[in-house]
This record gives sequence, structure tokens and C-alpha cells, in this order.
Amino acid sequence: MQSEQSDLRISILASGSSGNITYIETDQMKVLVDCGLSGKKTVEMLSKIGRRPEDLNAILVSHEHTDHIKGVGILARKYNLDIYANEKTWQAMEPKLGKLKVEQKFHFPNEKTLTLGDIDISSFAVSHDAVDPQFYTFQKNNKRFVMLTDTGYVSDRMRGLVKDADAYLFESNHDLSMLRMGRYPWSLKQRIIGDKGHLSNEDGALALAEIISDRTKRIYLGHLSKENNIKEVAHQTVEEILERKDTGVNERFQLLDTDPDEPCALFTL
Repeated sequence: MQSEQSDLRISILASGSSGNITYIETDQMKVLVDCGLSGKKTVEMLSKIGRRPEDLNAILVSHEHTDHIKGVGILARKYNLDIYANEKTWQAMEPKLGKLKVEQKFHFPNEKTLTLGDIDISSFAVSHDAVDPQFYTFQKNNKRFVMLTDTGYVSDRMRGLVKDADAYLFESNHDLSMLRMGRYPWSLKQRIIGDKGHLSNEDGALALAEIISDRTKRIYLGHLSKENNIKEVAHQTVEEILERKDTGVNERFQLLDTDPDEPCALFTL
């Protein structure tokens, strides 16, 4: 009988405008995708799911914004972790990370597949106001987890690359009416709703309806704005659209929330 750790085990440690970290493990590898909280806070989040930073192998970085890299340098130095990012992201984030050993730095080009231990990881481009943002899919034993946040829209190409996965962390950044009525300056509102901004609750739901399949079992709504969204509003909006699209929400798959301050329970694919 296989152990429960023979497949992918995942926890979204933090997701939101204040900081983003996802933890993924198999028998051979324990990795973080992004580390947008302080080193101390990251260790605290790991401890809440019964994991230790000493056991980590690597950090994959999606892009250079602070809510994705705040703790990368300190964690990598303290625990001697490998860091993976594409070349332009390295150029943009390296001055912010502090001193790192050459042997800790790895390039992970866009639209490539890399095998780390027993996980196949594929990168794909997203549309965001960073130098060369990319997100990742993780596959092991025919199980697949997709991360897609920090994008202004989901192109046909993106849809093709991320469709038909077992689980998703998917952006549900803002409620359009809250954003329009809110206190942000108009220039920032334009940035958020633009092609290089973030997905609204509605746009995220409509994209999800086109990419999920019968094998999809979990969808986590991520990167919610602290100013322009509410967890209950995001959940209800996405749920209603997925119901209208006859996707089998709450029957064939679970729609789940994430939190900027509390990790999601580890789940196994």
C-alpha cells in the first residue's frame, strides 16, 4: 500500500495582497512557491502545518513583487535553499534579496519543464506588471496542481496549458464594484483592472469554468485584495457563476478559500 506522501501534498500557507507562499511536498522534495512574508512569519506558517524550514529544498519565484519575495533571501541564506526564477526576474529581484551563493541560484526559463526530485514542474507566462512573470504547474503520479494568480487576463494559450488539473490555486483578486467605489486613486484602479493587473472575481470564475474538468477536485480562491474584496463575496460570486455554467461546483469538486494569515490544511492529490 502506498504511503499518503507518495503523491503531491500541498498547503497554501498564505495568499493575498499582503504576502503569498505555497508549500508543496513529495517523498523526495519540499519546496515553496514564492515567499512573500518575513522569514520569521514563514517559519511560523510552516510550523502550523507540522513542517520545518530545515527540511525545505528550494524556492520557486513567480515574479519580483514584494508580496512574493519578501522572505526569499533570508530563508535561502539561513537554510541553504536553491532558488529558481527566470533570467529577467533574477535581474529584477537579486538586488532585493541580499547576498546569495552562486550555487543557490538557478534559472527556470519561461515555458519549460523542470524535474526536481520526483516532481515535474512546468512554467508558463502570465500577464502582470512585472518584468517577466510566470507561474507553475506541478505533476507527479498523473496528479496535477496548477497555480495561476497575478494575471490581468487568462489567454487562450494559458487556458490550454492549465486545463484539466486535479487542483487549482486561482486568482480572485477583487470585486469590481468594491474597487470602483473604493479609495484607491484612479491610476491604481486602472492598473488593477488592466491587462497587466489582477483577475476580478467574475473573470476568474469565467476562466475557471472553461478549464476545469471531471478530474478537478479542489479549487482554492487566491490573492484576494485586502482593500477591494471580501472572502465571502469572492466565494459567493465564483460559486454562482460556476453553478450557472453547470460545472458541478460543490458536487464534483470543492470551492475553497485561502487566507493571508492562516495556512490551508495540507491536502493530498
